[in-house]
Amino acid sequence: MQKTSIVKKTADILFSYWTTMFAFVLLAGGAAVATFIENDFGTSTARVLVYNNIWYETVLVLSIINLIGIINRRKMWKQKAKFIFHVSFVVMLIGAGMTRYIGYEGIMHIKEGQTQSEMSSLEPFIQATIVTKEGKQYKAEFQKEFSAIGSNRFDYSIEFENKVLNLSLDSFQFAKKGSATMNLIGTKVTLGDQSQVTKLVGQRGQTSPVVRELKFKDGVTVYLTYGSKPLSIPFAIRLNDFQLDRYPGSMSPSSFASEITLIDKANDVEFDYRIFMNSTLIYGGFQFFQSSYDPDETGTVLSVNNDPGTIPTYIGYFLLALGLLMNMFDKKSRFAKLIRYSKNFNSAILVTVLLSLASVGANADTNNKPNPTLTYLDTYKKESLKTADLFAHLVMQSNTGRMKPVDSLTKDILNKLTRKNEFLGMNHNQVVLGMLSRPDVWQNIKMLKITTPKLKKELGLEESAKYVAFSEMFTAEGEYRLKNLINKVNSINANERGTFEKDVIKLDERLNIAYMVYYGYLFQIFPEPGDGQKEAKSTKWFNPVDAMNKFKPEDSKIIKLLVSGFIDNLVTAKYEESNKFIGLISQYQEKVGKNVIPSKSIIDSEVLFNKVNIFPKITLAYVLVGIIIFFVSFLTVFNKHWYSTKVNTAFFIILALLFALHTFGMGHRWYISGHAPWSNTYETLVYIAWSAMFAGLFFFRKSLMALSATVVMAGIFMFTAHLSGIDPQITNLVPVLKSYWLTIHVSIITGSYGFLALGAMLGFMSLILFIFRDSKKPHIDDTIKHITAINEASLIIGLAALVVGNFLGGVWANESWGRYWGWDPKETWAYVAIVTYAIVLHLRMIPKVNTPYIFAVASTLAFSTILMTYFGVNFYLSGMHSYATGDPVPIPTWVYVLTTLLFVVIAVAARKRNLSKLKL
Repeated sequence: MQKTSIVKKTADILFSYWTTMFAFVLLAGGAAVATFIENDFGTSTARVLVYNNIWYETVLVLSIINLIGIINRRKMWKQKAKFIFHVSFVVMLIGAGMTRYIGYEGIMHIKEGQTQSEMSSLEPFIQATIVTKEGKQYKAEFQKEFSAIGSNRFDYSIEFENKVLNLSLDSFQFAKKGSATMNLIGTKVTLGDQSQVTKLVGQRGQTSPVVRELKFKDGVTVYLTYGSKPLSIPFAIRLNDFQLDRYPGSMSPSSFASEITLIDKANDVEFDYRIFMNSTLIYGGFQFFQSSYDPDETGTVLSVNNDPGTIPTYIGYFLLALGLLMNMFDKKSRFAKLIRYSKNFNSAILVTVLLSLASVGANADTNNKPNPTLTYLDTYKKESLKTADLFAHLVMQSNTGRMKPVDSLTKDILNKLTRKNEFLGMNHNQVVLGMLSRPDVWQNIKMLKITTPKLKKELGLEESAKYVAFSEMFTAEGEYRLKNLINKVNSINANERGTFEKDVIKLDERLNIAYMVYYGYLFQIFPEPGDGQKEAKSTKWFNPVDAMNKFKPEDSKIIKLLVSGFIDNLVTAKYEESNKFIGLISQYQEKVGKNVIPSKSIIDSEVLFNKVNIFPKITLAYVLVGIIIFFVSFLTVFNKHWYSTKVNTAFFIILALLFALHTFGMGHRWYISGHAPWSNTYETLVYIAWSAMFAGLFFFRKSLMALSATVVMAGIFMFTAHLSGIDPQITNLVPVLKSYWLTIHVSIITGSYGFLALGAMLGFMSLILFIFRDSKKPHIDDTIKHITAINEASLIIGLAALVVGNFLGGVWANESWGRYWGWDPKETWAYVAIVTYAIVLHLRMIPKVNTPYIFAVASTLAFSTILMTYFGVNFYLSGMHSYATGDPVPIPTWVYVLTTLLFVVIAVAARKRNLSKLKL
């Protein structure tokens, strides 16, 4: 009886939701900490201390045992959707275990014309080769990964000819310089009564380990290495040709591929195959992926994977997606109950306001314009419009090889120089064209933005000055006035630079841009002609100066004629004549650069896209309308007489129109770039804002409070996208992103952020309402519960999309470089976010914490994991997802302010936190 009682108590603890939460916290917390360990101490340290450590694997197994027990106790098989979804994790863990303990990875390097049947292991080994006096060899290897933190003790013995060679750790040092790391392993080698200490140098994935040679008495020689070991495969690969394509006129790779022949003599099989990014070779249980290539482009590096866990893992992924999909349509599911509850609440159809916003014109103070130039500027402003428009439609090549209209460059230039879209009543094309044609005038116009009083004082400017002229940045002797200052600022760490130092760097950048505009260095508008009937070997386009200096004499004369005719007529204000030369330049581009020049419709579309400038206008509309709806929704909570169906319907119509414009803008950008518009930081922020609007309009449109949260979050993300540290330029894709998986994986996982952001905003709104709770106003409690129901439904959709998108990313990773999970910081934080939101949605299973207040706090704070996944990893942690990141930047002050405000609201709301749970 007593044994039965002990077993029951043990089972109650093991299969309780408290144990679930405990395991989840350990899994998420451990993984989160590991990303910072990896950033500071290298991947191996994170693997040794967390990912591959017995404690973490024990927690994983415990969580699955706990899950199986809960499935059994709650008889989940009676609800198919819930059962399939939860069982999928058990199947996935089985697959992951097979990958971890049975599968292996390696790297195969092959030169063109060579045949290779060996690869280097990814895992590191201490390898010892003992050579006796008679020449006999004895080999031993020990898999060992070292950590920069904690003990790395090892003690290995190798028996040979009645002797024992002992290897043990004497000392360890972890060396790091920049992003490069290395292990320095002091190894004590003992043979009989003789001991020696040598230093092994190596790390995980090092394919050419350093060999140490030790001499012992009796003629015994010991060779030691640390790093990858050679692994054989049962067939051979011959590299026939390595092919690398670059973007036009750029060193950036567009794609690279290996033309190989597989030779399996044992089975009399031989065939040719093309391996390239996102296209793998599968044969004999091995998968070969295009990983990298030699700097001289004569050899390839293939990632090789033997993973028996792929099939069960993919089955788990399928069951996961199926279970989540079925759950959405299961009338008995929690999600269906929440939707019904929110529909029954007496609230309005909602939506946001469409505002017709005009760009704020940039009218410079006439005091900033040198008087002698007033006549020129006034005439030029009126008469140059057509010429500037024709100039804007010329095609140019960016430094990364993207072909685009000159309009896109001039727009960026003016914004960089003045932080405005117009200047002196002229558009960006007119301003830049003026700088290009009359540098003598424009160098004296105050147009370089300057901000800080300290820098103004350094330059001898008045404190009220907003701009400085190019000519003012040089002394009478021609010396650059920022020369010493910029050198000093550049020596300061980026995280330690203040507003003054940043302003110095920005002004220096603006000056350099202006200089390159004056001399035409930025305008790569001339493709190089071929030799006679042959096409040009290079697809690089050149600026006028380089074209005149580097092209053949006869071609150089043509360029000189075109440029001088264009500029000279501009200088003399003969705009019609100048227009003719622009037409000739356009004809030259179409004839000589026909292989890379975009179609006229794409160029026209991009010019229109720049002119409309839709996203900044939508940003302002979202913010303003969001604030209006936010206050209106709160007024209706405190005073029901403020409620108006007509007003709410008007909000909905306006929001729907804004959303349509947002969708049009994204589609327009997709058409121009030729790829889905979520491949960089700017695009994904715009897409998250779109998904937040989608969530509110299509799922929670009957709640004015939910709609206000939707549009406010959309406005916040759009505003963030247009911060100065984020580049909105349309760019080319790196090779790994040239895949349909980009559209599928990124769209789903990034779309989930919109729903989770909506949940965070609703949680914050709930906390504010908690502050105003009053026994005389019971409708506030009803509103809180209503918001909580919508919040939970939003989180269910968001978590489902996050989980599916994350695991589809695993499929992409497996199809691209041979492993579906590698604990990269980006995927690790996505995993942390998944576990965190799983905790939030399962809090209701524990009665003591199943309250609207705790759910509001949890749903708000949980969004920090999404912010870390997106911003933290992109800007502060190193990892393979850096292809979508910018340079590390200091954390803005407003982040600390908003965080403090959030915790103040949580603390104040806690005083009136006693509110019963939802009754669905």
